[in-house]
Amino acid sequence: MLELKGVSFSVDDESTKNGEIEILKNINLKIDENKFVVITGPNGGGKSTLATLIAGIKKPSLGKIYFNGEDITELSITERARKGISFAFQQPVRFKGIRVIDLLRIAAGKDISVSAACEYLSEVGLCARDYVEREVNASLSGGELKRIEIATVMARKTKLSVFDEPEAGIDLWSFQNLIRIFENMRNEISNGSIIIISHQERILNIADEIVVVKNGTIFKHGDAKEILPELVGTESAVDACDRLRN
Repeated sequence: MLELKGVSFSVDDESTKNGEIEILKNINLKIDENKFVVITGPNGGGKSTLATLIAGIKKPSLGKIYFNGEDITELSITERARKGISFAFQQPVRFKGIRVIDLLRIAAGKDISVSAACEYLSEVGLCARDYVEREVNASLSGGELKRIEIATVMARKTKLSVFDEPEAGIDLWSFQNLIRIFENMRNEISNGSIIIISHQERILNIADEIVVVKNGTIFKHGDAKEILPELVGTESAVDACDRLRN
């Protein structure tokens, strides 16, 4: 499904001796089909950067990225979307003048009916008749935007869906609904995989695999049943990662 080989990512920084800072270092990661994978780790460790490299928002300084055996390293986010990769931003974009149904039709790639759009909205816990004609603008809360964005990912029906900290900036009620949505998506995976960037224990609890990213490297990667016991019992995996030992 997805494979990263020797991937590194650096940014320019004149304050360093070599003029750059290495954010990710020699990442080797393989995600198979039908997996629910959570990437976690301390803040600043490189989790979100890794997600943007997978989506094509950024390109690696070194290494290769393969999707279904094809080298997609140089492909843009649009080209990767056409190949079957969806990406949900940590802070969803607002589109003044675009209705929710328009966004769902764009995501689906076809002129879906109002009833079909309503089904996607209902899946994410929104009353369809209240939202289908609304603009995707500042009148929507963070939780509403998160769920609408997840609905667009569901409408796309892509092989790989990547979510960058979906719990960021939402209230407890919305977070509880997000967990339910992800549990449903986990149960309905078919020839595709889901990657979520998160350090929330309730999201870690429904993972098949956990990847711990620390100091720009893959610190641990394996079956959730093996890694999760090392992370639970703390406020979040951010704290736990500092206690992990090989």
